[in-house]
Amino acid sequence: MDGTMLSPSPGGNAPEGSPEGGPAGEPIGDPAGRPGDAAPISRIVAEVAATFPGERITLGEMAEAFGDRAFGLLILLLLLGSLMPIMASICGLPILLLGAQMGLGRRVPRLPAFLAARSIRRVDLLRLAGTSSRWMRRVESYIRPRPGPLVTGRGDRLFGWLTVYVAIMLILPGPGTNGPPAFGNIVMALGLVEHDNRTMAWGMALTVLGCAFATGVLATIAWLGWEAVRFVV
Repeated sequence: MDGTMLSPSPGGNAPEGSPEGGPAGEPIGDPAGRPGDAAPISRIVAEVAATFPGERITLGEMAEAFGDRAFGLLILLLLLGSLMPIMASICGLPILLLGAQMGLGRRVPRLPAFLAARSIRRVDLLRLAGTSSRWMRRVESYIRPRPGPLVTGRGDRLFGWLTVYVAIMLILPGPGTNGPPAFGNIVMALGLVEHDNRTMAWGMALTVLGCAFATGVLATIAWLGWEAVRFVV
């Protein structure tokens, strides 16, 4: 996947409904008619790619198709994309905006026009779904809805602000500072989407550890740079 994965859609803002899917606002989900939160994540991603036949799919269209799981699934997709070479900083800004909205208590994302119009090549989305579906299905086999304090509104807010911290780590350049926070955030996002308190707890712990590692690396680089400047001056 190259650095053109996210680019402005030629048509501008995302349309109100999907081209060939259901009516606007109708989430993609289980074929039996259940809502989007009944279908496994890997299948929803594949269905989104299949529903929009165009060459590119906008983030606005995906947000609409994912229904009430839009926050978790959009963040999950962007985090998976951030693991690709040179994609961390590109994906960091939309992750930051989505996380801040969750932290402020929004239930569904409201993407700015410039972000809703950003698009992903359909072939890249299919490739991303294909390469991640094997391990994602394995993870999904262990994840199931488990009630608890982390799958409430307060847990969503905590998820949002931790995601903001991860996004900052993705945006800032540093050796080895992208993977650990992103991995924890991916686990956390899986728990959020599947309403699994245990997975959310593991994900939050991994995210905190990953962010602590990344912050330590960046702080060390900043300190060494300052000491080098002082030595030269």
